[in-house]
Amino acid sequence: MRSAICTLFESHYHYGLAVLVNSLCQQGYSGPVYAGYRGNLPFWASSAKSNLSLGWKGAVTLSVTQDIEIHFIPLTTDYHLTNYKPDFLLEVWDGPAREAASMYYFDPDITVCEKWNLFEHWTECGIALCEDINSPMAAYHPRRVAWRSYFSRENIRLTFKEATYANGGFVGVSRDNKAFLELWKQIQEKMGPAIGGLSRSSLTGPALPEEATSYFAPFPKTDQDALNAAIEAWEGQVSFVGKEGMGFCHGAIMMAHAIGSPKPWEKNFILNALKGFKLSVADRNFWQYTGRPISTHSPVTIKVKNMSLIASLFLNRFYVKS
Repeated sequence: MRSAICTLFESHYHYGLAVLVNSLCQQGYSGPVYAGYRGNLPFWASSAKSNLSLGWKGAVTLSVTQDIEIHFIPLTTDYHLTNYKPDFLLEVWDGPAREAASMYYFDPDITVCEKWNLFEHWTECGIALCEDINSPMAAYHPRRVAWRSYFSRENIRLTFKEATYANGGFVGVSRDNKAFLELWKQIQEKMGPAIGGLSRSSLTGPALPEEATSYFAPFPKTDQDALNAAIEAWEGQVSFVGKEGMGFCHGAIMMAHAIGSPKPWEKNFILNALKGFKLSVADRNFWQYTGRPISTHSPVTIKVKNMSLIASLFLNRFYVKS
């Protein structure tokens, strides 16, 4: 097994998972996708079959194409899923994907825009990461200083490497760098008390304590801050692609990441355009990849949405909020 892909989802994010897998198919990925989830299986996975060979209670497998299978892994953790990423990657790598040469995590609101072989080359350069929309963060930014102060009390030494601040929606790791996931997991476990426990996040679910939400607090972005702290603690190579890598600015887009809310499958694009909101690359990509090979919407809905995208692009020519 050359590559394995992991993601985590619950609730309506199954729409994003389906389109992530569709985009992987289009870009030439061949291999397993391990989807950890809470709640119910999505309706489009009703034909999934029990798979005892995975060694994971309740796991089922959906054959998407001749080359791609989705293994649905039910989760029992009380962690917020955004704080469970390194744990899940390690559990999969030490379990059903033990033969994988490299492991990749994608948030289920990402579409892949470049050929898969580029991702495999990327992990040969170091830990594969993308710059966040809120990057850079300077060497003595108060949050970086807060990380160093916090982890020094845990006997973990952080050393500034560069001002680039990573987005937590994608990580690629080769087998030689698997220890980075152990480090990220350790950093998050140490972070837990500062945010009221790893069941909390700045996203959905139980809110962070008020003192943890300040811009200068060490972990207002929980897993993403822990990831960036782990980069400072890591002694190996890190390979960054800039903001363009997730479609946050102009340039060579590797992925389109639908950050924020509502998500592309929830949006009324024409209404948003009338309010002055610009159509994103992630919005366009989601509906481009919807329908093949996993179908989550009717052909009529897909056609109407694509027509509304065209109308929104036209409206954006005349009115966009600055």
